[in-house]
Amino acid sequence: MAATIDGDERVMAAAQKIVKSLGTSKNVTEDMILILSNFDNRLSTITELLTGGGGAGRSKNEERFEAAEKIVLRWDSNPDTPQHNSLRWEDSPDEAAEYLSAVDAILRLTEDLTLSPDGEIMDRAMNVLQLAMSRLENEFCHILIRSTVPLDAGRLYGSIRRVSLSFTSNDGEIEDFESSIDDEQESCFGERGGSFGDDLSVDLIHPAAVADLKEIADRMIKSGFEKECCQAYISVRRDVLDECLSILGVEKLSIEEVQKIEWRSLDEKMKKWIQAVKIVTRVVLSGEKRLCDQVFSGSELISEICFTETAKGCVVQLMKFAEAIVIGRWSPEKLFRILDMYDALANVLPDLQALFSDDSGNSLCSDALGILGGLGEAAKGTFAGFENAVQSEASRKPIQGGEIHPLARYVMNYVKLLVDYSDSLNSLLESSAEATDGLEGDNDDPLRLGSISPIANRLLLLISSLESNLEDKSKLYEDGAMQYIFLMNNILYIVQKVKDSELGRLLGDQWVRKRRGQVRQYATSYLRASWSKVLSCLKDEGIGGGGSSSNVSKVILKERFKNFNLSFEEIYRNQTAWRVPDPQLREELRISISEKVLPAYRSFMGRFGCHLEGGRHAGKYIKYTPEDLENYLLDLFEGSPGILHHLRRKLSS
Repeated sequence: MAATIDGDERVMAAAQKIVKSLGTSKNVTEDMILILSNFDNRLSTITELLTGGGGAGRSKNEERFEAAEKIVLRWDSNPDTPQHNSLRWEDSPDEAAEYLSAVDAILRLTEDLTLSPDGEIMDRAMNVLQLAMSRLENEFCHILIRSTVPLDAGRLYGSIRRVSLSFTSNDGEIEDFESSIDDEQESCFGERGGSFGDDLSVDLIHPAAVADLKEIADRMIKSGFEKECCQAYISVRRDVLDECLSILGVEKLSIEEVQKIEWRSLDEKMKKWIQAVKIVTRVVLSGEKRLCDQVFSGSELISEICFTETAKGCVVQLMKFAEAIVIGRWSPEKLFRILDMYDALANVLPDLQALFSDDSGNSLCSDALGILGGLGEAAKGTFAGFENAVQSEASRKPIQGGEIHPLARYVMNYVKLLVDYSDSLNSLLESSAEATDGLEGDNDDPLRLGSISPIANRLLLLISSLESNLEDKSKLYEDGAMQYIFLMNNILYIVQKVKDSELGRLLGDQWVRKRRGQVRQYATSYLRASWSKVLSCLKDEGIGGGGSSSNVSKVILKERFKNFNLSFEEIYRNQTAWRVPDPQLREELRISISEKVLPAYRSFMGRFGCHLEGGRHAGKYIKYTPEDLENYLLDLFEGSPGILHHLRRKLSS
């Protein structure tokens, strides 16, 4: 059976080639057609198309039309046959070509009849043509659906280098938010933005099907059925683009629905939007544009209309989500996502403008440009709100142990991340009068402030506000020494965050040196506030006798040792619970304490210890050797309250 079919196809193909190559002599042509017709009845169709069947008394127009009509009607005469459902282009290309040849013949006939009217034939031709167009429209949709390349998230995301950015919060509570930044900073705030290759387009339709689609589109347009062809194309491809958005995680949500989403879920949707707007614009829509240009290559106008009508729903859905973000509540945790959305849209806007060149497309691009401006305003407003929040943050609970305040962690991690967006923020802030407002009150070099970027100016002001706030919070501690420990911890933390990031380049070495000088001043003030009382117990004044045994007041001497012990033990008990997290600062403080306390204690012991040693209850007063004190000082600032054991040491009698 298969051999018979192949033979049929070869005979038909040979006959077509022979007829095409016939000479110009009409008699020779007709003789050859007659011979071929008698040779095999399988050639009757071609014979009829070329000659009209040779029926006597009929016009050539009628003969040609009936031959073509026979082919067209054959596909619609029996609804139960497989042919009725599809031309099976990939299975029967010869049958499809025959059908298209019949359509071409009818089209030529209608053109001829325009010049030489034949009303009856013209009406029949138009009816058959309409029937053929309906069949081609169905086949057009069928091919579009059948040949669509399956899309999946892996294939779409694989078209660009995936961006990973995670910023989580619990809607503004500093304590939880600052820890989430710390935990995720190294792993999730690495690289921003995506890189695109030179050729991002993907095949949305199997390439082999494009030629078939073009063949059908050409005939439908030529027949005056371009509207039906466009509608068929748009309806199928629009659904494909909708599915693409769904695969990328972009849901169809109203502005009101977006604004009701809690932050963690919204954060995920914003991340997906950022990816989707890049992939859709630079991969999917560019592929769709190329497909339209190929299928409708015969008409640039129709290609533009089909592309715009197919793609605009997808673009509108993306823009609607961005609009919901713009008019939603601006809160500090959203800033980085808003900036990412701003950058993503700014990067693809030229691509959108290149893709949509007609009037309808220009309207889409204008809307996208407006959304971009809205995102920029949202970013500026959110940043300003963050600055105000830092200035006005008024928590009244002192941090245990004089540790780094959550506000400092929150602000510095936030600021450190903002530096990654310097280009965008400088662009947004450079025209803003707010960029330098309030900097006159800062003590930094005013000449340098005028020469640095808008974002650097704003960050200087922001950190200055943080420092002022921390200064106020230090006063929550009743112990003056602990105030300085708190300030040392926090200012040093700020300095380290600046030095270990691009902030150092923005703010400069002079800024860092100034803060390090502040830390040293706080250390000096701490020593004075904490150890002055201890050291006052080791002074000679009031003991008498210049150290001679006859004039030394043992009562006063015992009181001095007793007060020293009590003061030292109180400091030990309190300051072992204080915490200095930076190991270098912790070690420097211990060394500074040792350099002041140990020499003074050794000297005092050397001059007056002998007056009590050997006496009754001497160990009650001279509890510690200098070595004991040195060891105990190593326990300070570890954040774990210490208890002095075996306070009395045995003294030789």
